Amino acid sequence: MISDAQEKALARILGIGAPFITIFVINGSVTDPVNTPKFFILGIVGMGALGAIVQTHLIFSTKYFPIPKILLISFLVISALTLFTSKAPLTQSLYGAYGRNNGILMYLFLSLIFMAAMFLRATTSYRKILFGLIVAGLVNLLYCGWVLAFGEILAWTNPYKSILGTLGNPNFIGAFLGIFFSVFLAFVVAPGASKILRFSSLLILPVTAFETYQSHAIQGRVLIAGGTGLVGFFWLKTKLKHRWPLWCYSLTGLAVGILALAGALQIGPLTGAIYKTSVSLRGQYWIAGWNTGESHPFTGVGFDSFGDWYRRMRDVRAISLPGVNTVVNTAHNVSIDIFAFGGWPLFLVYTAINLYVIVMIIRLARRTTSYDPIFVGLAVGWVCYFVQSLISINQIGLAIWGWLLSGLIIGYERVSQISDTDRMRKIGGDGSKKKQSDVNQVFGPGLTAGIAMVVGALLAVPPLSADMKWLSAQRSRSVSQFEQSLEPSYLNPQNSFKYLNSVKAFEDSNLTDLSHKYTLEALKFNPDSYDMWRALYLIKASTVEERDLAVQNMKRLDPLNPDVTAP
Repeated sequence: MISDAQEKALARILGIGAPFITIFVINGSVTDPVNTPKFFILGIVGMGALGAIVQTHLIFSTKYFPIPKILLISFLVISALTLFTSKAPLTQSLYGAYGRNNGILMYLFLSLIFMAAMFLRATTSYRKILFGLIVAGLVNLLYCGWVLAFGEILAWTNPYKSILGTLGNPNFIGAFLGIFFSVFLAFVVAPGASKILRFSSLLILPVTAFETYQSHAIQGRVLIAGGTGLVGFFWLKTKLKHRWPLWCYSLTGLAVGILALAGALQIGPLTGAIYKTSVSLRGQYWIAGWNTGESHPFTGVGFDSFGDWYRRMRDVRAISLPGVNTVVNTAHNVSIDIFAFGGWPLFLVYTAINLYVIVMIIRLARRTTSYDPIFVGLAVGWVCYFVQSLISINQIGLAIWGWLLSGLIIGYERVSQISDTDRMRKIGGDGSKKKQSDVNQVFGPGLTAGIAMVVGALLAVPPLSADMKWLSAQRSRSVSQFEQSLEPSYLNPQNSFKYLNSVKAFEDSNLTDLSHKYTLEALKFNPDSYDMWRALYLIKASTVEERDLAVQNMKRLDPLNPDVTAP
């Protein structure tokens, strides 16, 4: 499938890069220590993965993985079309909203990682990448343990009063610890697992469960319970001679799952243990997201633009709960977000990608006769990610594992069909020819991957560069430097959040001419920003005509609000 050199380069990039994305944060030089740094590393890893295999003709061959290739290309083409059909600001569509970075480029990088992962052929490569996930989990385990014992290491604002890990939110770290717990358990129960691994699990698994509980994230607890049940299913499947105990086990698990779902909906005996007010809030976000997609069924409203549409598309019940002034920029459901971004075409392709992965898991499960920790780790990790994606946000540190594991599952389904002795001949070809081919290449996979990483860095650095420049301007307290941070350029893309906070800073400093100037600039940048129209209504330098225009647009953007001028 790919040469030895390409295999090694790709496995190294994914095995080191993916966990580094989850772990990497920057503190002290940016206003967003989590998302823009992870987006930057994602760009490097995504383009590096492409560079490692770009020289093989198999990428363009219709013989290998035609269905997932078609789906991924369709996903990217439809995504690109939203640049022309959406009224959202270009930089918002490309890089995503501030604090999310779920723009087209994020999905491009994730798609490249997905595609590259399918071509891995050595079981050692799969094991190394899963080991990377475990390392990222252990790092977060140690970090969260330190925070619980001694307090935060990083000097960042923590309004949640809970552990954040390297993901910046209790729900995200809870979900990741749930994924980590499940994948780690898959290797612990494997026949032949080392004594060191099993002995360490006596400490690691309980600590992970404890820290997940301390995150106060229900989704983390659900993933641990569900992941453990799924690992148990695969373990029993290879141990039991008769099928009826497995059926009993499965039906019991299904019954518990139904009770848990009912509890989340305030029905049944598990309501007290599972239900949180945030479940009801998410229901309102889902309704608004679905309404947004239905309002533009064939095109969507553009990537990471749901925040500009939430007020227009929310249900009337959302005015009382979560409240008229409570707004979000994500539906808290990745599939619904995708629907809002690109309408039915993008939603159907994204759904087809996930269904294809599910089919590959079922094929592997039916074919496997002995317990395979690599397959179980891949399957359980992906299922945990997918479940949390239905109730949460596509945070980059989590999303990397969903898309990477998708590609690995598809690749492993093909690899598992071929014995180790035949793998080089049937998948990779003749080893001597491969080595000769590697020698004859002017640019080896390591060099092409390095060049591609530089390209990825250039593509992904603008949000990080702009954030650094903005924070530097805030600290300088220099008006000229502040204005420079608001001058759009490739390395300094603007966003509505930056404009809004800059306008507030100018207004609070009695620099009313500047607050007025940049409010108008912000509205040219994004005329669908409710907050900027409200700023125009409130700032001192606005004319009567401008205030009237602001009220008209606030009513347009928030039609259910009985009084848009109220505090």
